[in-house]
Amino acid sequence: MGAVKDVLRRPLGHFTERTLAGLALVLGAGVGFGLVLVLVRVQWSPLYDVDHGVAQWLNARVSPIGPLVTVLNAITDLGGRAVIVWLVTVAVVGLLIRRQGRLAVFVIVTGAGALILDPALKTLVDRLRPEVATPISSYAGQSFPSGHALGSMVAYGALLLVFLPAMAPRWRKLAMVVVGVVVFLIGFTRVALGVHFLSDVIGAWLLGAAWLGVTAYAFRLWRVERGRPAVPLTEGLEPEAAHEVAPAPDEEKLLPHARAGIAEIIVGWVLVFGALYAFGTFVSYHAKGTFFATWDEVVPTWFAARQTPALNDLSWWWSKAGDTHAILLISMIFCPLVLAIWRRWRPVLFVALTMFGELTLFLASAAAVDRPRPPVENLDGPMPTSSFPSGHIAATLCLWVAIAVIVFPRTDRWWRWLFVALAVVLPVGVAVSRMYRGMHHPTDFMGAIMLTGLWIGLLYWVLRPNADVYEGNQPTIESEDVDTLDDELARAGRAD
Repeated sequence: MGAVKDVLRRPLGHFTERTLAGLALVLGAGVGFGLVLVLVRVQWSPLYDVDHGVAQWLNARVSPIGPLVTVLNAITDLGGRAVIVWLVTVAVVGLLIRRQGRLAVFVIVTGAGALILDPALKTLVDRLRPEVATPISSYAGQSFPSGHALGSMVAYGALLLVFLPAMAPRWRKLAMVVVGVVVFLIGFTRVALGVHFLSDVIGAWLLGAAWLGVTAYAFRLWRVERGRPAVPLTEGLEPEAAHEVAPAPDEEKLLPHARAGIAEIIVGWVLVFGALYAFGTFVSYHAKGTFFATWDEVVPTWFAARQTPALNDLSWWWSKAGDTHAILLISMIFCPLVLAIWRRWRPVLFVALTMFGELTLFLASAAAVDRPRPPVENLDGPMPTSSFPSGHIAATLCLWVAIAVIVFPRTDRWWRWLFVALAVVLPVGVAVSRMYRGMHHPTDFMGAIMLTGLWIGLLYWVLRPNADVYEGNQPTIESEDVDTLDDELARAGRAD
């Protein structure tokens, strides 16, 4: 029995010695938060004066500057629940795919703690939000602590600790500084936008630091109990997992001839734009008497004569599959999954350039051709861009065709055909919806097809997004192992 106690005492003692300063910092953050909480709860007069004075002073200087307000709103969104939940979810799924269940549990527990603490404390304190002379933004709910400041501290801090081992030592300090600056700026925007007091943000930072410290040191104790050495947090939570948490650990070069590839893409973009401009100008202004003109006249009129309230609603929802939010959401889910499974940046670059090229080609072509909308009722009302080519259809085509190009050769399972079907069904559905709603001519649809075919063909030729597959790259999780992914959390707490 004495030998067993000695075996347990040695790693625990080593852990305590190595982390005494860190535990003191965690305790200090917790005590600091408790002090701020008490002062806010009792409405301590000096703190009240500082909070309201800072809120009014910042509001007077920020509110008249429109561009600054826009920038502050963009920065504050980085700490919003939508972004935080997306980051945490993508990280957890990626870690499970890479079979890093313990790290996934750490991210889940740390993030869940922040989600629980924020509304609980807001309800407990029940502090009203600031009242400023010129309101810029408005948020419902109580004020203390700031959910954006707390969530960003916890989420970005947890992800930094998890992925720090994947970085070269010379970049780690820079990464810490960047994360610190982002968290600080998010907190600052909450005060500058007039939706939180200074003490709301400081309290949230202290609480987030304390909670993150508790979970990080609990993870380190977990490591020590399993015989792994206690390492400084500056090396991350799990240094042994550096290869597995690295986004693309086996990719030496993104492109073999990067400069030539960039030149080819730029030249290709110009040529694709020229083709779109030529075709768009022809069908818009010089196609009278051709079958193009007949289609563009007959099809919108035919749809307009058959509009019903039910079909109006259905077409509105289906056209949403091609709007900016849907396209961005699908891209932000698909790209991290590809990176986690196949460990290569090139397919992600292919999708990103596909969508960037689609957006720029659409905007440039629409401005250059300047085609009016069909002469029927436009159910979506006035639009900021012209009719040719259809941005909704082009975005849907480009995204789902790019996804199909990536997925199809990377698996032999039957469900790869689902992506091919989606690359056909979704764009056709969006196209029918846009024409039904009187927003586009049939030749606008043809322009979207031309844009997609030429641009994706160019990028496929230049980037070779599936080159790693033909060189023998295997996914991190094989096709037949997909069903075992659900067991990762169950195995996460087991000994190695």
